[in-house]
Amino acid sequence: MIIQEATEVTPELVDAFVRLTPQLSRISPVPGADELAEIVGSAATVLLVARDGEPAGIVGTLTLALFRIPTGVRAWVEDVVVDGSVRGRGVASALTREALRRAEAAGARTVDLTSRPSREAANLLYRRLGFELRDTNVYRYSAGGLG
Repeated sequence: MIIQEATEVTPELVDAFVRLTPQLSRISPVPGADELAEIVGSAATVLLVARDGEPAGIVGTLTLALFRIPTGVRAWVEDVVVDGSVRGRGVASALTREALRRAEAAGARTVDLTSRPSREAANLLYRRLGFELRDTNVYRYSAGGLG
């Protein structure tokens, strides 16, 4: 398995998101080439892809958000998705370990993520990798209230 940063938007990357996004969320729209270009081109995000098989196709993705605030560099892991056909083979673990390595190299002291309680395997993985459940409230303001 190979973990690498997506540095350009290719048809393969777009196709991977067409296949993987519905496995992550049934209601989120699939990002197109323009949205992926924003992610790949942003200094605040690192889009990691996992490749496996022969030929080595994209079987998983993870987005690492890195940004500076007054109290230091913050890091968030977002939208981890692994193709159902390869789950249980260490893809999410490899993606997350690479994200942690990059976050530390960028100066982040902590890395945050959220995972629904129903995603039992994912929550077990994150705990195994050293993430700790925080005693905090997570709030969300929906975009419909912004306009």
